[in-house]
Formats: sequence, C-alpha cells, structure tokens
Amino acid sequence: DNLLRRAACQEAQVFGNQLIPSSMPLKKATVFLNPAACKGKARNLFETNAAPILHLSGLDVTVVKTDYEGQAKKLLELMENTDLIIIAGGDGTVQEVITGLLRRADEAAFSKIPIGFIPLGKTSTLSHTLYPESTNQVEHITNATLAILKGETIPLDVLQIKGEKEQPVFAVTGLRWGSYRDAGVKASKYWYLGPLKTKAAHFFSTFKEWPQKHQAALMYLGPTERPPEEPEEKPSRLPLYVRLYRRLRLYWSSPSKEIPQEVAPEDWEEQKLSTVELSIATRNRQLDLTCTEDSMDICIEADTVSKGQFVSRGSQKMRDPHMCPEGSQRIQASRCILQLPEGTEGSFGIDNEEYEAMPVEVKLLPRKLRFICDPRMKEQMLHAAVQ
Repeated sequence: DNLLRRAACQEAQVFGNQLIPSSMPLKKATVFLNPAACKGKARNLFETNAAPILHLSGLDVTVVKTDYEGQAKKLLELMENTDLIIIAGGDGTVQEVITGLLRRADEAAFSKIPIGFIPLGKTSTLSHTLYPESTNQVEHITNATLAILKGETIPLDVLQIKGEKEQPVFAVTGLRWGSYRDAGVKASKYWYLGPLKTKAAHFFSTFKEWPQKHQAALMYLGPTERPPEEPEEKPSRLPLYVRLYRRLRLYWSSPSKEIPQEVAPEDWEEQKLSTVELSIATRNRQLDLTCTEDSMDICIEADTVSKGQFVSRGSQKMRDPHMCPEGSQRIQASRCILQLPEGTEGSFGIDNEEYEAMPVEVKLLPRKLRFICDPRMKEQMLHAAVQ
C-alpha cells in the first residue's frame, strides 16, 4: 500500500512542478468530504490516500467536512466560484452534492463545473462507470484521485425527482421502490449470520403477506432525440462594424408580428401496475456516448415471483440494485409520473438513500453534469461504441 501511495504521489508531483504564467491564478478545487462514510473510516482513507496527491498537484484545495446528513445541500447553496468540485464519500454524498448544486438559482453556470469523485463509501455505484475495477482499496482511491488531475470528463444523465410539496431531489443512479429494496435495507440487522445475512433478510420478509404486491399508476413520455453536442470552444467574436450594422438593422426594421407556433400535445401513455419492485434508472451504468436518443429505463417486475426466487434474486439485487430480471416489463421514457394509492406506506431508495414513498414526477436531465473519469474508461467506451 505504501508503494502504491508513493508512486501516486510521484505522478502527482509532475503536475505540481509544471510552470504556470504569473498572471494565471491557481486552479481552485473544493472537496466535499463525508467523514461518516464507510462506517466512519472515510476521513482517514481520504487523508492517507487522496489528500497528499491533491496537495502535491498544485491545486488550491479547500476541504469541506460535513457534520450531519443533508449539510452538503446547504453548503452548496453558499459555495463561491470554484474550478473543480470533488466529492469524497459514497452514493449518499454524491446525491447530496448534486442535489445542492442543481437547486442553486445559478445552476446553469455551476452545472458546467467538472465533478470528480473519490469513492470512499460503502456503496459507490458511480465508480463502476468512472474507474477500472480494483480489488485493492488504496489503488482504487489513488487511481481515482490521479484521474481527477488528468481531467478527462464524460457527460452523465441526472434524474429530477419531484414530490407534490418538497423541493426536487436529484439522482445519478435511480429510484427503487419495492420488496427487494425493503428487505435489503434490513440485511444489516442480521449481521451475526455473517455471509448469510442477505439471504436471511429476504427469507424473513417472505413471512409477511404473500405475494408482496406494490400497486400504482404510471404515466410516461417516450424517449427524446439527442441534440448534436455543442462545441466546447466559443465562436470567435464578429468584427465591430458587423455587430453595429446588425444592431442598426434590427433597430430600424419594422416590428413584425410573431406567428404563434403550434405546440404539439405531449403523447402521455398510462398504465396500472402491480409489481414486486419498480425501478427507474439512468443509463449511466452502461454509458453509450454515441447514442442518438435520451431516455431512462423503467423496469416493472412481475408480482408472480415464488419465495425461492425472491430469496435468490434478492442476493443478486444487492450486487446490482437496478438489475431487470427476465419476465419484467421494460419501458424507455424521458419523463414519468408515478401515482401511489392513498395510504401507501414504505420508502423509496434514491441513489441508496431512503425517502418517504409519495406520488412523484421523474424527469430525465440528459447529459446534465460532467464527471471526471479515468482516460482508459473513456477510451473503452468510445471503442465499444465504434464496434
């Protein structure tokens, strides 16, 4: 582990030793660290493996430690300009930071800031998309931190989830509602059973009313066509005489009546559903950079599952929460409204964070945020798209 840290620090020092013009300010990086992630080990993991790399790289680093759940959302509202946002934690920290960022009044400008992710949490779903798999935790953290210095970015979709009263919540992975999620949350209660705790949680949940059905009404709109990507470089400014001529022509031209454009009515589809579990997920897990359509994946699982299937599938769902098993109904949509019957109890899992179940509108914000990834992963995605 020490050899891995030393090699990473030497690589970071190359960035730190680069000369910059005296007129150019240092690049600012704001780190949002959740010390409670990974059962309270996150602070030590960050300070031992990631902090030295960031400080050696020549970045002007500000570390903001969160003290309680939900604090990152409030801190993001007060954040001043920065060149780089770094999230150090797990899924919950990512969800809090992007929610705080996209709730800002000036979110259009702030959502263009590149976001780096240092996976320190117990669940770090996003790291599968951004970084190569690694069995060594130190290697995984140092690779992620070095990737942030290299600055290669990919656009990720975001889901905007809005209840009737609450402010919207934003997610990069998705929303889950159903029996597998409820049983999975209780798995930690059976810690004394060791590796059998997941199976035990799902087995004991079958003692409830069976079959477990979740009923709702779903309205949705189909996928939308992806617009061509805007060039990153700003177009060169036109000469002064051209700009003056255009302004004068606009000023002297007679005001013409605007012809109202007919807005095509939105083609909503509706269906009643009865399911053991419903999930609404982004496509960030299997990212396709050349796709021509933007959509989120809705998976409605059949409610005819047997108890044995429920227990075995529950273990698979712990590894891949948004897995859509055979026999499920799959829908691709750009927007959907989930209506729950009155008196519905239970919870949603939004990016592995628990929220009270209520009627919600879920809207896809395609390619909304730019996350920094390992250059090898981006190359792999582009290579797979060409094939």
